[in-house]
Amino acid sequence: MQASDIFCCKVKKSETQARKRRVLLLSRKLIEVGLLIQGVMGGGAACESADFCKLNFKTVMEQQGIDHLLSGEQKVPLPLGKDKTICLLFSANWSRPCKAFIPQLVQAYNTLKDTRQELEIIFVSFDRDENGFKEHIKSMPWLVVPFDVNLQKFMGNVYKVNQIPSFIPLDVGTKLLAKDAVGLIKDYGADAFPFTKKRQEELKALDEAKREGGNLNELFANGTEDSFVYGKGGKIFASDLVGKTIGLYFGAHWCPPCRDFTSQLIEAYNDIKINKDQQFEVVFISTDRDFKEFELSISKMPWPAIPFNSKTRQDICRIFEVKWIPSLIFLGPSGKTVTTNGREMVSSYGARGFPFTEAKILEIETSLMKEKDGLPQQLKDIKHEHVLKLDMAKAYICDFCKKRGMFWAFSCDVCGYDLHPTCIEETL
Repeated sequence: MQASDIFCCKVKKSETQARKRRVLLLSRKLIEVGLLIQGVMGGGAACESADFCKLNFKTVMEQQGIDHLLSGEQKVPLPLGKDKTICLLFSANWSRPCKAFIPQLVQAYNTLKDTRQELEIIFVSFDRDENGFKEHIKSMPWLVVPFDVNLQKFMGNVYKVNQIPSFIPLDVGTKLLAKDAVGLIKDYGADAFPFTKKRQEELKALDEAKREGGNLNELFANGTEDSFVYGKGGKIFASDLVGKTIGLYFGAHWCPPCRDFTSQLIEAYNDIKINKDQQFEVVFISTDRDFKEFELSISKMPWPAIPFNSKTRQDICRIFEVKWIPSLIFLGPSGKTVTTNGREMVSSYGARGFPFTEAKILEIETSLMKEKDGLPQQLKDIKHEHVLKLDMAKAYICDFCKKRGMFWAFSCDVCGYDLHPTCIEETL
């Protein structure tokens, strides 16, 4: 990790003792006159003291000699915060995480401005100089605090900002606000408004309902039918998947383990699809970094994928709480989750594991034990000089017929020679 990356996560805390006393005196003064604003930190900010939670933004600005904000080239009065939810955005042009977050916030902001007037975002710069500040605000449609290096240090201390981006909702009422507004916006966009804990709980409940409800149209398209695309052209709809066992495959071209597992999954998929009575489909949910990588991912896949530009990709990852790739989650014909351990099932059992339920896996394990009872523990084959021992292998290539094998094999401890049980020719 480069130093610049570390600074994206941490804001220096080298303020002087005099500045600390100044903040403390200001906070006490505001509390004495009963000025209340509840601030809860997003994306790394933390309200550690009740004193700091009660700071009025307008009063803080006036105490620092700031009597206006900027809207483009125009000066505008400081907002009172009576009719709107005020949110403070702490960000910097030099920070890659900030640059990645700003477009997401702009999209959410524009959506909210089209539907309601209760939100006002105010940008507080953590840029190193005014040139960086001017460059950063070019993409911002909201209000901006005039650039001041001393002010940014003061504001960072007042609102306990320890990483950027931070998005801090302020509220004049008694509502409890969400602690991680940056995360909420990344996950839910404009739907996260008004950034309260109640709204956060509502959104999580909706995710759970989609995950457990079994309604594929709701899961894949937020209540509206959406299409899936194939690498070689064509498309299907969510309604075409109803009644099938579905594998939700999360992966990316840049991930070597994903490329390896994709080959295994393709083999199992093709073997399952040979039997037309087995209603089965895989849907690819890409975590690729760009469209070019996405195209590379789906170019060899025989199953459909959620389009790269669809927000549903991110929604599905969040709903199923996917933390790593490759990951494979199976939904049953009812649309409800059968297992989140699909990757291991396919790696261990291949097409034989279909429909990948616990009952099916138990059936396979019982059958394998019966097969073992009918095979010798070791033997000597005329094609090989060493003793071969019975072994369980997830996958192997038979050194005689050159075909892929799974489960039982006769293997050589000396040189790694493997034979299918059906390829054995014992010596007399």
